[in-house]
Amino acid sequence: MSARNFHPVSVDIIHQEHEHLSAVIQGMLYFVRSIKQGGPVPDLKVFRAMLYYIAEYPEKVHHPKEDQYLFAKIKQRTHQLDAELDALIEQHTSGEVLVHRLQDALLQYEFQGHTAFDKFYDLVEQYAKFYYAHMRKEEDVIMPVARQVLFVDDWQEVDAAFMENRERLDDSGERYRYEQLFSLIVNISPSPIGVADPL
Repeated sequence: MSARNFHPVSVDIIHQEHEHLSAVIQGMLYFVRSIKQGGPVPDLKVFRAMLYYIAEYPEKVHHPKEDQYLFAKIKQRTHQLDAELDALIEQHTSGEVLVHRLQDALLQYEFQGHTAFDKFYDLVEQYAKFYYAHMRKEEDVIMPVARQVLFVDDWQEVDAAFMENRERLDDSGERYRYEQLFSLIVNISPSPIGVADPL
C-alpha cells in the first residue's frame, strides 16, 4: 500500500534525535571556540557530559536502528542509494572512533592543560563537520527517497523498531537517564546553546 498519506513516527524520532545531537555538538563548538579566543575555560564536566551523551545515545541507540531497519528497508525497495547507505553505515563506525579520540583528547587536555588544547579543538571541529554532513545526507538525500519508495507496511516495521527501542529504554530507565543528561547539558551550557549564564 502506498505511503503517500502515511506519516511515519520513526521520521519524527530520527529528526528529534538529530536536533538533540546538533544542540550538543553546537555546545561543544561554542565552548572550544570561546576558549580559542581567550575566553574562560568552563567546568570540564560540561565536555564530559556532552561526550558521554554522544557516545551513549547516538552510537548505541540511534545508529543501530537506522542501519538494521530503515536503511535495510530502503535497500530492499531500491538500489539507487546503495552507495550512499553503505557510506552512512561506515560513517556510523567512523563516528564511534572519532568519539573515542575526542574522549582521549579531552583527558589529555584535562591533565596537560593548554598545551593539549589545540588537538582537542581540532577534533571537536572535525567531528562537528563530519557529523553535520552525515545528518544532512540522511535528512536531505535518504529520507526523501525513503518516503517515495517505502510502503506503509515497510514504515510500520521501521516505526515498530524505533518504538520498541523507546519502550525498552523506558522500561530500563535508560531513556529517562539520557533525557536527564541532555537537560543537564542544556542547563550547564550558556546561551545561545543552553540556559546557563553566558561565559
